[in-house]
Amino acid sequence: MVLDRRNFLRAAAVTVGGAALSACGGTKEKSCCKDGEDACCKGKGAKLNISFQEGTLEGKSLNDKLDFMEKLGVNGLEVGGNGLSGRVNEFKQALNGRDIKISAICAGFKGFMLSEEERVRNECRDSMREIITAAGALGSTGVIIVPAFNSQKPVMPHTQETRDFLCQWFDELGTFAAENGTTVILEPLNRRETFYLRLVADAASICRDINNPGVTCLGDFWHMTWEETSDLGAFISGGKYVQHVHIASRKRRLMPGEDGDADNYVDGFRGLKAIGFAKYISFECGSKADDRNAAAVAGVELIRKQWEEA
Repeated sequence: MVLDRRNFLRAAAVTVGGAALSACGGTKEKSCCKDGEDACCKGKGAKLNISFQEGTLEGKSLNDKLDFMEKLGVNGLEVGGNGLSGRVNEFKQALNGRDIKISAICAGFKGFMLSEEERVRNECRDSMREIITAAGALGSTGVIIVPAFNSQKPVMPHTQETRDFLCQWFDELGTFAAENGTTVILEPLNRRETFYLRLVADAASICRDINNPGVTCLGDFWHMTWEETSDLGAFISGGKYVQHVHIASRKRRLMPGEDGDADNYVDGFRGLKAIGFAKYISFECGSKADDRNAAAVAGVELIRKQWEEA
């Protein structure tokens, strides 16, 4: 193995993470877990819950897709935030009696929060509050938000003052989310899409500094491919703040497995197990397969196999 920076740090994270887990005999409770802060203690309760975004499958109707998901054992549905308030009853009726819950709400807000223009910031805040209200009514785990994309201008500079503003803004929005029984979920992206917030650890540090139960973050395997030195280390750095996970193939952002051997998530799953992650791992991807639904089935099988390997 070539000892470049990424491989060196990945090896170090595996060594440290593995040592923490082996010291307590995997996820079994031992005397070293008295304070509940060891990685092995946090690993208790980890569970694989798979979610599909609404557009993951082919299907003539939402119910067709939900029927397929139930047969596959997929128990989460991630939907878009645009127009969500007008679809609350539709989703409630479609999910009634099913073993499928709404996982996260994927964006759909207007404006952006780091705009230099107050009007644009207010548009983001107001549209987010509308989506959060709908998310709470659906029992969603949270509403995903990105502070700013590279294409959005004029934007605040990357300074301490901007970070302080970000924390204040999210604290207020997180309080509103908590009052509605849900959260806001900060999403780190890769550098081609955003100048701000690219690592899970950075998102988690904002959550930690705000210290509001309504403010959480996610890890996206696609973006992590380009930014993180270790999937395991990334999720452990996110710890208790990781509320959601996105997954896709690691080269072309297709169904897991469509990029062959590159689609290895075991390292990341070990990190998720170490923090006791029991929320949703959600497909956010396209597909080049002739049969999109068959590719989704294969992707689910791959994830389950690698989860067990982890």
